[in-house]
Amino acid sequence: MQQHPGIYVEILIRGDIEDVWRHTQRPELHEPWDLRFTKIQYLPRPSEDKPQRFNYTTRIGFGLQISGRGESTGNREEATGRRTSALKFWSADPKSLIEEGSGYWQYIPTENGVRFLTWYDYRTRFGGIGRLLDRVLFRRLLGWATAWSFDRLRLQIDKGLEPRVTFRLSAIHACSRAAIAFIWLWQGLVPKLLVNQADERAMITASHLPTVLVPVMGLIEIAIATCAILSWQSRSFFLLNILAMAAAFANVAMMSPSYLTAAFNPVTLNLAMIALSLVGYIAAAEIPTASRCLRKPPRESP
Repeated sequence: MQQHPGIYVEILIRGDIEDVWRHTQRPELHEPWDLRFTKIQYLPRPSEDKPQRFNYTTRIGFGLQISGRGESTGNREEATGRRTSALKFWSADPKSLIEEGSGYWQYIPTENGVRFLTWYDYRTRFGGIGRLLDRVLFRRLLGWATAWSFDRLRLQIDKGLEPRVTFRLSAIHACSRAAIAFIWLWQGLVPKLLVNQADERAMITASHLPTVLVPVMGLIEIAIATCAILSWQSRSFFLLNILAMAAAFANVAMMSPSYLTAAFNPVTLNLAMIALSLVGYIAAAEIPTASRCLRKPPRESP
């Protein structure tokens, strides 16, 4: 393998080790939660002492997919109950950045559940360009996808949430947050900074504030848009956004009530933002997040 520490991901699943083993070793249960694979197909084994081989495919969009093969190189169970499943994988698909690799899954029973972890590494194709692309983007993306998928598995076993449900909730949350961020960005950038729209100056004046604050307000709104993205894991952002929209609506209603009946008025904008915030807040309650996983092996106690 190439000279880097490989990809390590670990999560605590508060379930039974047999359940975790089953959801990770049976293809029909593995496929739904693992973002890295679209289909996993076990191939017939000539005998029990032969390694279990499999084919895998991953859809990458626009009708394209990447295919590869792999095999289990052995399973081991210790007297402590710890289990290890090792495997290697490879791809002859010219679209695949990964040429070949190997790794393992480990299942460690604890008082609080099962420490489920993986480590794997691989060699890339396409020479120096492939290594650069892997180091800059692909390895980070693959590590994130592994961690996100592990938390998706945790939600399935711990909470009983089916993978397709958590995927839809994640999509709803992402759309809500991105829409809110875009609206803040547009409102701060276009009418206040790029155009310096007359209505913006009029509303500032009606609030008994100097018009020189219009571009300052624009910068604040752009900062809020940035915060919406940077605080991706925080549900509290949606509650703060609701308070901000309610306060802004009350200010317009008291200081510039004529704007409440104008085209594209604060009534529709602010209520839409509040609705988006409620949708995002509800959806974000049970969605996978890669941040719940450890990305480096913990230091063992002496």
